[in-house]
Amino acid sequence: MAILKVEGVTKLYKDLKALDNVSFEFDKGILSFLGPSGCGKTTLLRSIAGLEIPDAGSISIADKVQTSIEGGVLIPPYSREIGFVFQNYALWPHMTVFKNVAFSLNLRKFPTDVIKRRVLACLDLVGLGGREERYPSQLSGGQQQRVALARSIVLEPQLILLDEPLSNLDAKLREEMRVELKKLIKKVGISALYVTHDQEEAFVISDKVIVMNGGQILQYDAPDELYSHPSDPFVASFIGHSTLVDGNIVKAVGGECVVQIPQFDDATLICAVPRNGATSGPCSVVIKNGDLRLSHEKFSADAINVLEGTMVSRDYRGGLTDHRVQIGTKEVVVTSHRLCPMINVDGEGGKVFLCIDKSAISLIPQANAA
Repeated sequence: MAILKVEGVTKLYKDLKALDNVSFEFDKGILSFLGPSGCGKTTLLRSIAGLEIPDAGSISIADKVQTSIEGGVLIPPYSREIGFVFQNYALWPHMTVFKNVAFSLNLRKFPTDVIKRRVLACLDLVGLGGREERYPSQLSGGQQQRVALARSIVLEPQLILLDEPLSNLDAKLREEMRVELKKLIKKVGISALYVTHDQEEAFVISDKVIVMNGGQILQYDAPDELYSHPSDPFVASFIGHSTLVDGNIVKAVGGECVVQIPQFDDATLICAVPRNGATSGPCSVVIKNGDLRLSHEKFSADAINVLEGTMVSRDYRGGLTDHRVQIGTKEVVVTSHRLCPMINVDGEGGKVFLCIDKSAISLIPQANAA
């Protein structure tokens, strides 16, 4: 049984299609909606919560129809078996932690002993046992986020929805909390929908990721599949650190193909045949920046996919360095760890040689590719 089923959901804001015929199913675990600002991910989350009314389509949670525009069904948010963690946590500043978590239980008139038992159990679960009499202003950002999570799970919902819940935290705490948040959600044992524009955050926390742009789902896959096999040029440019260039598949032999790159002065590269089996025609070529070798010295004669370029600059990012190399009309960024044995260069400029392993290249054939 799918915990969530979305069919043909469309949402219009005047002339803007915030959601354009969105359909997918989600079984269990943690699913992230990933994409740039304005791509429709928060509108989709709010539609699932019942906070937005779509113009078309249906939404079911645990096989129960919650929204059906064509069927005239619209279950209000408070009657859906969901929890919601807002971006700003939305905690009542004048209420203690206990009262914040107990708020929804009190609205539903649960017995006092049940409220106390559930609230204390949830606070213990999120690591806030003993802090029930504190106020939100007496807590750190990470602790406030845990209170919001406890409040969302105290009703024992079928599904919890999180709208960029870590965006208000500083960078270091955000890194720590995304790991803790994943552990907490798994420990609670319920499924979650998670909205973020941060690819690394989505990859760390999610079992599956939906990449959106322009109100549409471009790819729905596991994080490693999204990184290794993007199926759309936008996904390839948005996911990971990659160089995206136009190419043309010249020929294919024995599961490998030769692709010509005009922007690399018409150089040819050898790589695996794309997943759809295309053996000729135009394509987008995705080259993973962290899987490249770079050297001032020429590579051995048997090395394949060797390109000659000019070192433009190097950008230091703590333990990582971005080497910017001009090849033809395209700048390629080679990212390496400071101890990476694949990089053998000194200084800021000069001629360099780039070696691209076949596994670092993936092809996305265009619609008219054979």
